[in-house]
Amino acid sequence: MPIITERLDAYPLDETVLEIERDEELLLTTPVVKFVKLLNHAPLEVIHFPTEYISQPFSPPRGVYESHHLRVEWQQMKGRQPFYHRNADADELSFQVFGPRTLMTEYGIVEHRPGDFSRIPVGVAHDNFGQEEIHLLFYIPAPVHENVPARSTGELRIPPFEGWESQAMPEVTTNCIGGPECDIAAGLVDEKLLLQHVEKVDKSRRIQVLQPKRTEGEMEWMYTSKNVWIGYMKQSRNSYSGIVYTRHRLAEEIQCQIKGKRTIISQRGIANLEPGDFVNIPYGVAFTDVVHEDSEHISVLTHNPTPPKAPIARQAHPTSWSAVQALRN
Repeated sequence: MPIITERLDAYPLDETVLEIERDEELLLTTPVVKFVKLLNHAPLEVIHFPTEYISQPFSPPRGVYESHHLRVEWQQMKGRQPFYHRNADADELSFQVFGPRTLMTEYGIVEHRPGDFSRIPVGVAHDNFGQEEIHLLFYIPAPVHENVPARSTGELRIPPFEGWESQAMPEVTTNCIGGPECDIAAGLVDEKLLLQHVEKVDKSRRIQVLQPKRTEGEMEWMYTSKNVWIGYMKQSRNSYSGIVYTRHRLAEEIQCQIKGKRTIISQRGIANLEPGDFVNIPYGVAFTDVVHEDSEHISVLTHNPTPPKAPIARQAHPTSWSAVQALRN
């Protein structure tokens, strides 16, 4: 009788956690309930995007998951986008997946390298200069709070990148938490004047670049808001065999695999994950993972359902006790 621990939490609304001992085989067995017809739930679905730059003309970010309360996007860039952008209703967070990127804002200029997070406060104009890079975007209704110290802070730097020339640039303001076709105002802006605004901004309010500590086996919550948390997890090969299960009773958990390979075991199937894979674990579903290589992933907890926007690459395999035992051996 394999006994495991289940951690039942109320994140992100309450930090209370209930720890329960369970028989793992029974936990993963779908019961037949007399006089009750259980719903036939779909297995976990995996979305995939590249983790290395692929040469192509500029294109807007591509949606991964989307709701009225959270938007997750994938973008790659060589050069800059054709306008400055202001969010009217959301903080815009990013995570650097591949290559370097310069973020230019009214609250300072910062450099991103793989593994860096940053947050652009609601209402702050910004543009990017990518050097064959890939980053993830998270649009979350403001306010969102940093939970770890900054690695670096925005500053004035003219020119912001080699070859830059000051000019009048388009500036577009949007609502719909960063969604397409949601522009509410547009005009031109003197770029140098915009970038010099940082000199009037207190250092505590400037753009902050964060890096996770990568503490082994511990989820580090980098950002929190009322309904969304964003965390980072590092796990070493064979150091985590899935003896602790997690169940969120008030949240979905969207995971993005950044490095290494691992397998999610859940009540909605078994899914193998590689870098570039995304998966959304629904409310109330118990899950754990088995790590096959040194692994790093992002977790996004959202209190509001956030369905997939991108095509589904594959579905999880049915959970069986024999399959779980094979993963552990």
